Order: sequence, then C-alpha cells, then structure tokens
Amino acid sequence: MKALSMKVLLSIALVGLWAGAAGAHCEIPCGIYDDEMRIQMMLEHAGTIEKSMNQIMALEKEKDHPANQLTRWVVNKETHADELQHIVTQYFMTQRIKPGAKDYGKKLALLHEMLVASMKCKQTTDASQPAKLRALIGEFKNLYFAK
Repeated sequence: MKALSMKVLLSIALVGLWAGAAGAHCEIPCGIYDDEMRIQMMLEHAGTIEKSMNQIMALEKEKDHPANQLTRWVVNKETHADELQHIVTQYFMTQRIKPGAKDYGKKLALLHEMLVASMKCKQTTDASQPAKLRALIGEFKNLYFAK
C-alpha cells in the first residue's frame, strides 16, 4: 500500500511540473512565435509597474496607510518586473536573437539594458525607470523589426 501511495504522489508531482512548464512558451522549435505580442506584453508590464509605483507613493502619503494594500502594490510591481525579465530572457535572448543575426550586439545590449531597468524598477518607485524601460522597448522594437 505504501508503494502505491509513493507512485501516486510521484505521478501527481510529475503532472504538476509538466503543467507548470506548459503555461510558458516552449523552448523547442515549435515555430509559433508572436514577436509583436511579446513587445506589447512588455509595454503592458512597464505600464503596470508605473501604476504600481504611483499607487505605492499615494498610499505612503496617507497618515494611516493600509499595510496590506501597500504590500500588494509592491508585490504587483515586482511580479510584473519579473514577467518582463522573463520575456526578455526566455523569449528574445533564448529563442529569437541568434548569434550572427543583423545587429546582434545592439539587440543584446538593449535587452540587457531592459533587464537592468526592470531590476531598478523593483528597487525603487522612481518614475523615470518605467519611462526608461518603455523607451528601451521602443528602441529594441525598431531595431528588431528593421528591414
């Protein structure tokens, strides 16, 4: 009976791991890519980061600011910065930008700058950081889709 329980637990764990991986875009050559959508997602994340920063600053000005709401906005800001970093690394750097491609070095440099800007968004509520992030995304988009 104990061996059966271990098999069931192992099966559940494996299904859980597979289900978690299935939600992300695959790293096998499936050929299903939507680069424009990824750019839009990164811009949406930057906007959400900025809104989170604004909410954090507004809550901090309140005399008896609600700690729960403040915490939720901080977590939201960090989550969206992480998701943006995931798109940069797992989608563009791992799957889409190939060595030897036109402007390879420039593309990698812009992606790296986006990673650093995302990190700074997590560390602060400086509104210049999401603005910088959006500018970098725009610059990368122009370079990436250049003919």
